[in-house]
Amino acid sequence: MPTRVAILDDYQGVALSMADWSSLGPGVSLHPFHERIGSEDELAERLRTFDVIVAMRERTPFPASLIERLPSLKLLVTTGRRNAAIDVKAANARGIVVSGTGTLPMPPVELTWGLILSLARRIPLESIAMRSGAWQTTVGVGLHGKTLGVIGLGRLGSDVARIGKAFGMNVIAWSQNLTREKTDPLDVELVDKASLFRRSDIATVHLVLSDRTRGIVGERELTTMKPTAFLINTARGPVVAEHALIHALRHSVIAGAGLDVFDEEPLPADHPLRRLENVVLTPHLGYVTAENYRLAYGEAVEDVRAFLAGAPVRVIA
Repeated sequence: MPTRVAILDDYQGVALSMADWSSLGPGVSLHPFHERIGSEDELAERLRTFDVIVAMRERTPFPASLIERLPSLKLLVTTGRRNAAIDVKAANARGIVVSGTGTLPMPPVELTWGLILSLARRIPLESIAMRSGAWQTTVGVGLHGKTLGVIGLGRLGSDVARIGKAFGMNVIAWSQNLTREKTDPLDVELVDKASLFRRSDIATVHLVLSDRTRGIVGERELTTMKPTAFLINTARGPVVAEHALIHALRHSVIAGAGLDVFDEEPLPADHPLRRLENVVLTPHLGYVTAENYRLAYGEAVEDVRAFLAGAPVRVIA
């Protein structure tokens, strides 16, 4: 019997072209899934015969309850070095190996700045207006001299801060454990949480989702922001309290938001965020570049090949 490999959530139908899957040999049967499988019951039914599952980031959750219903599963590969949607402990308890891959740091940083510029210069609105025959319908705002508030100054947040400095912005930062040892070398001002939201013309979120960060940007933070300010989230949806953000956008508490991540993904077609004109929305594109896909799927192939050879690599324990 061939080793059956499921490649999940290949939305664009490109997974097989992004790596040399043929290197796995004729004993491996590949099955890409282009549509999202919504319910746990359907996942359990459709994946029950697969020996290996390759998951793209956190598109499909693997809680313990699902893992227990996958009797054939021996290897679960996730693109990225961590995946909060996988219960690794439950997988390990069943003897399932979980392996990860590398990813590139710059794609989400670049998308962050794409959202910032789209909001500041009203690029999506003007592009749509041009197609209807209009010309110069809005007045944008510049970035030079404005204050950029970076929430989370890790690898991605630091790169966002550096680009902000290149735009001539004043950059401030806050997170729960941030110190001047981190901010001073970047010429970034360390501030408290309240000051960041009060002073920022653009506040951008770069925190890992955890119990400590879930909802850390809520009604209190949004109501202290300037009415001309923008909020950017390319981290994880639940870091920002969605109901509070929708209220703030509907009532012009803030000027707008650029969002790449959401509480529920894919975002439902009837979601209220889709109907707000002061929001730029992208469908979790932060990591979606050809270069990142080639790296992630290429290393996923390596993970599968190493496992089949009896020497798993990049194991997440």
